[in-house]
Amino acid sequence: MTGIEQNIYRFSESPIWEMQRAYYEEQGMKAWQSEEVPLYITNNPMIATAYAEMIFGFLQDRAKLGYTTEPVRILELGAGSGRLAFHVLKELCKLRDEAEVALPPFCYCMSDFAQKNITYWQQHRSLKPFVEQGVLDFTLFDATYDTELHLTESNTIIRMGDLQQPLMIIANYFFDSIPQELIYVGDGKIHECRVSLKYPDGAGDLSTSELLEQVVPEYHYDRAEEYEQESYAYRDVIKLYQDRLEDSHILFPEIGLSCLERLGRLSQHGFLLLTADKGDHRLENWEFAEPPEIIHHGSFSLTVNYHAIQTFYEHKGAMTFFTPHHYKNLNVGSILMLHDPKFYTQTRLAYQRFINRFGPDDFFTLKEWFEEHLDQMELRQILSFWRLGRYDTELFLKSVERISDLIPTSDDEEMKDLGAGIHLMWTGYYPMESSHDLAVDCGMLLFEMDLYEDALVYFERSTNLDQANSDVLYNMAICYDEAGVEELVRDYAHKALAKDPDHEGALSLVSAL
Repeated sequence: MTGIEQNIYRFSESPIWEMQRAYYEEQGMKAWQSEEVPLYITNNPMIATAYAEMIFGFLQDRAKLGYTTEPVRILELGAGSGRLAFHVLKELCKLRDEAEVALPPFCYCMSDFAQKNITYWQQHRSLKPFVEQGVLDFTLFDATYDTELHLTESNTIIRMGDLQQPLMIIANYFFDSIPQELIYVGDGKIHECRVSLKYPDGAGDLSTSELLEQVVPEYHYDRAEEYEQESYAYRDVIKLYQDRLEDSHILFPEIGLSCLERLGRLSQHGFLLLTADKGDHRLENWEFAEPPEIIHHGSFSLTVNYHAIQTFYEHKGAMTFFTPHHYKNLNVGSILMLHDPKFYTQTRLAYQRFINRFGPDDFFTLKEWFEEHLDQMELRQILSFWRLGRYDTELFLKSVERISDLIPTSDDEEMKDLGAGIHLMWTGYYPMESSHDLAVDCGMLLFEMDLYEDALVYFERSTNLDQANSDVLYNMAICYDEAGVEELVRDYAHKALAKDPDHEGALSLVSAL
């Protein structure tokens, strides 16, 4: 590390936040495609279904209160890959269509501060149908200062007080990645933890990601009486920490709270927040807390102080929900900053049914166990968990080799359920650049089930056949043989032999033509 004396910064103004921003602006969608930044836990069909049910319950409650004309806006902060939005809209539209009840219209708006991500969403084939239906829009939004929403597809600007329905806000892995303050409580006094950074030798030659991983923070403590003044916006929360905590480092989401306050002013009727992150809402979890651990994953993230957000809005009359049981990987909460939140019965029940009773964190914990025990599971068990996960693509890709091994000993009913599951999964597939070729994996399993016509449909959907191995190409030749397309039988048999001149099946097929 360099021995040069470094500047000392307020924690929220430390250069690490500029590095964080630079990382996402440089990487764009590659941050998630490379799997450097965690994606699955907050972007799978299970959590999307829970959110869709919450939104659907909220739409029902608004209709019951008589508000069925003006649209409900659903704003996702830091929408990233776009996968969550796709799954939520797919499930929400299905609920709307199947219920056949009067509901207010809705529009989901994906936001990010990086223009690269907006451009990617606009071009994504899975999102375009929702844009065409008028239920999806996009906006650039910077959580640190923006006060308006400039929607790109409808060419609409939403300003303070414009919304005639409450704003719904989705914030997954959002509050942990935006600037936070860091304070220290000791002897009933508030100190600000300022930070200096020690940079590694040769820092100028490192990428942003490498620099973030190797830079070392050092903390400096100064009395911060401004937090104790009655004029401080979040004084009530700070007073609670002074009275109840000792020798504790507190990450304080001042910018996150400010962001929610600015967004809340867009509507005349308040907002509803759905949020999931690694964060603590229990005061005791902040007692005697050490300086924060910076978690590196291409970018970095910190623990979210959900307790501060919950306490601040409860003092303003909000109804808040976090699970009474302890979370392991993902804390999922909801804040109803609404007029008379007790009247939102369907919204509250949806939280109880789809998050509290068994929710996204429970599912992810089981998924970890599922992956560790796949080699011991039978097909019926794999299919059951796949259904629980809403025919999730990742579960399928993790299971595909085990499923292939089980096909010869599985019964007809299991084969039918597997085939139907593959088709359902494909309707919920959100493609991103990946080393996996889902279409080929589907085709190979269907081929092994002797469903040649179905297998061919998936083989032909592949965009990477040039990289396919000889077995895939030979199986395609067999499918075309079953379909009676002799020209393509010969073509794919020769392609298989080009990959493997000794492929016995392809040699036999060519000689028989």
